[in-house]
Amino acid sequence: MRERNHRNRRFEMNAAKSIVVIAMSALLCACAPAPERALGTLEWDRITLPAPVSERIATVDVREGDAVAAGATLLTLETARPQARLDAAQADLARARQALAELRTGPRPEDIAQAKARVNGAAGVATHARQALDRARAEFAAQVVARASLDAAVAQAASADADLAAARQALAALVHGSRPEDIAQAQAAVDAAQAQAASIAIDLQRVRIAAPRAGRIDSLPFRQGDQPAVGAPLAIELVGDAPYARVYVPAPMRARVRIGAIARVRVDGRDGAFVGRVRAIRAAPTFTPYYALSGEDAPRLSYLCEIQLDKDAAELPIGVPVQVEFDPDAGR
Repeated sequence: MRERNHRNRRFEMNAAKSIVVIAMSALLCACAPAPERALGTLEWDRITLPAPVSERIATVDVREGDAVAAGATLLTLETARPQARLDAAQADLARARQALAELRTGPRPEDIAQAKARVNGAAGVATHARQALDRARAEFAAQVVARASLDAAVAQAASADADLAAARQALAALVHGSRPEDIAQAQAAVDAAQAQAASIAIDLQRVRIAAPRAGRIDSLPFRQGDQPAVGAPLAIELVGDAPYARVYVPAPMRARVRIGAIARVRVDGRDGAFVGRVRAIRAAPTFTPYYALSGEDAPRLSYLCEIQLDKDAAELPIGVPVQVEFDPDAGR
């Protein structure tokens, strides 16, 4: 009986010790702080392809979600009006080049001969006018004609001399050829017309909307037959080998997060965690978004942070919620 009582007391003491250990462990677990986490969503790098011209969409060669290679055709715009503008610009360029060539070549021999003939004709008229003036002066001196006749002869002689001088100057301008300033202006007009034609030619080439990088089509806002405005997004492409986590780091955690720090990213609906590295973090804080408000973080500011994941996360969908835990040594 005594031995049985001794065993019972020893069992009770061991049970009490176990209860104490369990209680202390539970207390320690309850007192241990929960790991700090940053909340956000999963994103991909995006490329927006704007409309270079306001033309109707002729063909749509891909669908949303398709994987595309670099240079693949995504959409094609109508080319009728851009081609017409290019034809007009090339015609203007041809006209400007011909005008420049004309100035550089100079006047034709026929034009110079015609100018010489005008000079000879003006010289004959001037000689006749001077002779008439001499007679009018003699007659006026003899008081045969009135003063008005002498004045008319003087005016005719002066007019004939002026016509002769103008004809000689016109001949000199033809003989000397085009001025350097005129040639420079014509060259500038050619350059402007050539630049205009090149710009329209580029627009004509850009009616074929191609993928600048390999990726996946995320959105096609317009359909065949639509006519988007210039600059409207025709396609949005997701690019890169893997997505990145776009999270909001609470202010108390900011000092421990740096570029290149390792982070564990947990995705809702997936077991385990994905490893990533911090690739960017904003210097200026922002207000914590509604889905990241929790406990003491609600009134605090946060910093937008991007964590690049590895290729093993390439199949993760865009926009899913994530929770990020940073390495304890991230700030060292």
